[in-house]
Amino acid sequence: LLFIRDDFIELQKNTTLRETIVSMVVAGAIVGAGLGGWMNDRFGRRPSLIIADVLFLAGAAIMAFAPSPAVIIVGRVFVGLGVGMASMTAPLYISEVSPARIRGALVSTNGLLITGGQFMAYLINLAFTKVPGTWRWMLGIAGFPALLQFILMLTLPESPRWLYRQGRKEETAAILRKIYPANEVEEEIESLRKLVEDEMVLEGSIGEQSVFGKLKKAFGSKVVRRGLMAGVIVQVAQQFVGINTVMVGRRRLMLLSLVGIVVWLAVLGSTFLRAAHNAPPVSDVETRPFANQTCPEYNPNVHWSCMDCLRAASTCGFCAHEGNALRPGACLALNNETRGVCHADHREFYSEGCPNKYGWLALLALAAYIVSYSPGMGTVPWIVNSEIYPLRFRGICGGIAAVANWVSNLIVTQTFLTLTKALGSAATFLLFCGVSFMALIVVFLTVPETKGLQFKEVEKMLGSKNYRPWKRYHPEAPTKGREIGVAML
Repeated sequence: LLFIRDDFIELQKNTTLRETIVSMVVAGAIVGAGLGGWMNDRFGRRPSLIIADVLFLAGAAIMAFAPSPAVIIVGRVFVGLGVGMASMTAPLYISEVSPARIRGALVSTNGLLITGGQFMAYLINLAFTKVPGTWRWMLGIAGFPALLQFILMLTLPESPRWLYRQGRKEETAAILRKIYPANEVEEEIESLRKLVEDEMVLEGSIGEQSVFGKLKKAFGSKVVRRGLMAGVIVQVAQQFVGINTVMVGRRRLMLLSLVGIVVWLAVLGSTFLRAAHNAPPVSDVETRPFANQTCPEYNPNVHWSCMDCLRAASTCGFCAHEGNALRPGACLALNNETRGVCHADHREFYSEGCPNKYGWLALLALAAYIVSYSPGMGTVPWIVNSEIYPLRFRGICGGIAAVANWVSNLIVTQTFLTLTKALGSAATFLLFCGVSFMALIVVFLTVPETKGLQFKEVEKMLGSKNYRPWKRYHPEAPTKGREIGVAML
């Protein structure tokens, strides 16, 4: 965004337009996630992922050749549609082609690879910072992973669970033979047959093939309502906190992750608060030589710091002292001419933040925040959503939860720059810290543990009269005449 802003003058003074460019991916993802749930049930998991790849590729091409911010926004919408479809389809596809014993590991690997992909994107973008047409390369290169995945998806099978529901039993058996050891295939086919037949009996009396029929049946089921509440809550919490499952329970890992997020957001907020209080002052002596290039709101009779200069108006920027950015600098008008004059004087020009000596602490806290977020809240919500719904409602409920995720993401991305402008970075991060603390409490009270449970056992847990999300569910053999057992997590 910083490089795009330098090429389009309208972006330099319009915070809302910059927020729109960022958030249009999320707006597209909301629609894509909603469509993805329906497409998963109607056409299958594999075609949905292939269509998402086509949208990724088209969006990257549009953005790379965009002549204006409006065209960039169109490209971002295309990418968002692909992101929304892929975000809820990929975990679902992985969970349905994976044996139960490694399902969580593979779905969590998907989440970790997303974070790894973001890290790789940072490195690739860094390599393009000195190349002519920087941002066009940065946005266009995103089409290559989409093209690679498109080619690879053509070689992969459809979900065996989806195929069985369509009556394509021979294809289902052929795929299961590739996934399971030979001695487990027949058992898995029989289990799948019983599961699907039971569900089709439940669906047969209400015409559930329509979207509205499925929604009516879904919200009429206590099991689905409980599962959907947990699925939506973790997806919303994932975004409102600002951004290892195999060995640790999903629920416990999320709670530990949220504790870390709360702590490090508090550290980030305190760091920004300290930095704001120690921002370099604006000096009339430093500002006067720039004459008519001074920020219109600047008053030499009022003591200003760099933060006061940037908060005064979106048309102001800070030209740091030559040789030492922490010493008094000048408050100038924000345009390409003043940037050029400032840089010609061997000074740094700041428009989004001020120079300070606490950058290392902010970087450390940010890294710790990401470490806390990625393996827990960054990954587990998708695992929970891939396991917590009955098969007959998995597509549509996963779509609802994914839409909730992207709506929350849209709220955060569309308001973040406005919040930082109005409240400052410190107050904004402390606000997210408070929201994360509330999310910690809500997740503890509403989200159950699903690790190690079969899909049928998850459904029994959610339908139990003794259901308590904060207690560990232990399925018991029916010989004792008892339905369930629970123990504290």
